[in-house]
Amino acid sequence: MTSTEEHSTEEQYTYQNGDRREEEPSSGPGMEMRQRQRGKGKGRGLLLFLCGLLIGTLLSGLIFVSPMRKALFFKDGGSGGKEASQELLNEATSQKIQLIANTIHNHYYKPKEISLGDERSGLYKGLVESLGDPYSVYYTGEELKQMMSETEGTYGGIGAMLSLDKESGYTYISGVMEKTPAEEAGIQTGDIIFKINGKSAHGMQTDEVASQIRGKEGTKVHLTLVREGDQGNIEVDLVRKKISSPTVSGKMLENHIGYLKITEFDEVTYDQYLNTFAELKGKGMKGMILDLRNNPGGNLDTVCQIARRILPKGIIVYTKDNRGKRVDYDSDGKHEIQIPLVVLVNGNSASASEILAGAIKDYHLGKLVGTTTFGKGIVQQIIDLNDGTALKLTVSDYYTPSGKNIHGIGIDPDEKVELDVDALKKDGSDNQLNKAVELIEKEMKNQK
Repeated sequence: MTSTEEHSTEEQYTYQNGDRREEEPSSGPGMEMRQRQRGKGKGRGLLLFLCGLLIGTLLSGLIFVSPMRKALFFKDGGSGGKEASQELLNEATSQKIQLIANTIHNHYYKPKEISLGDERSGLYKGLVESLGDPYSVYYTGEELKQMMSETEGTYGGIGAMLSLDKESGYTYISGVMEKTPAEEAGIQTGDIIFKINGKSAHGMQTDEVASQIRGKEGTKVHLTLVREGDQGNIEVDLVRKKISSPTVSGKMLENHIGYLKITEFDEVTYDQYLNTFAELKGKGMKGMILDLRNNPGGNLDTVCQIARRILPKGIIVYTKDNRGKRVDYDSDGKHEIQIPLVVLVNGNSASASEILAGAIKDYHLGKLVGTTTFGKGIVQQIIDLNDGTALKLTVSDYYTPSGKNIHGIGIDPDEKVELDVDALKKDGSDNQLNKAVELIEKEMKNQK
């Protein structure tokens, strides 16, 4: 995406099977971030991780996970293929790398902190970062294990969703799970993560922030936060807990209107969706509000499974890689939804959630209410490097059924409604949800 932020949920991602301790001066980064917060509005869209936190980017985002233990995408020929690799690893480059390493070992002021493994990982990470693509990342073995556990719906973390503000270079909290360390510590949506365990979080991608926050259950993590309206930093100590992602929740509203919220698309989400939908239908649901606000994305297969329980026969989404190869993901139409539908979206609805919202809009199955979505129209794949490490690489664009690529643009709602944050904080009144109820009731009345 080219919008100002990348999504993630402390641990937020989309996977496919088939998100220096210095004090902050009054005029420094913290003040600048607060100023940007006040004027941010729509620009704050997600990535994209739930950190156990559910940091489980923003997936931040839409990621395709290739089967592990298989070597993929190592291709010769084509632009930048074998010739580019040979040029990258020429003698002069190798000599310079060794020269830098020797200089570090001979002159770095804390020699005991030098790790050859860290240096090598830094080289690999730097090579990927040279792409300038915030969604392409090199994973060490430990980072890969943490990330994969997140996609399965459980991990050690604090229960927060993360998004990246590309303008400031800091990650912020885009959502907090109930009954988690993050909620218990008073962390709020919009809080900016200034430091993690005393180390500046500036310039970190959501993947890295999520990795720093996640960890073994029972261990501690210290966060330094910046909050709009507060003059000083907020220091928070949290004890990591096992986070099981309840990614779907639902309840019955008045007049037989069902409310179903999906927080991200993990491997566990499809079954949770089926169970919640069946429960609401059993209670007499005659219209449904699908809440995708603050949903940073997730597993492509999962969102397509859910889409097949909603859409008519036809394309759900299709992708194109750098050689123009197209892959279609289809619905057979056997489970097309037969009741009025409204979808809630906002600037933190990204990637997989945009696939679902975009398809519903293209098929005119329901109206979108809220604000313009994040705009992540690209796909990442997890590529096994056969040594316990992996590469998350952007490999294709995706398109809605009507052929739109929403990357850097987002999806505009049919009914634009800015959230009244003050009313929500004061008495829990959700004006976006109220508008959705109004539209559903009107549609239900027209069907009689």
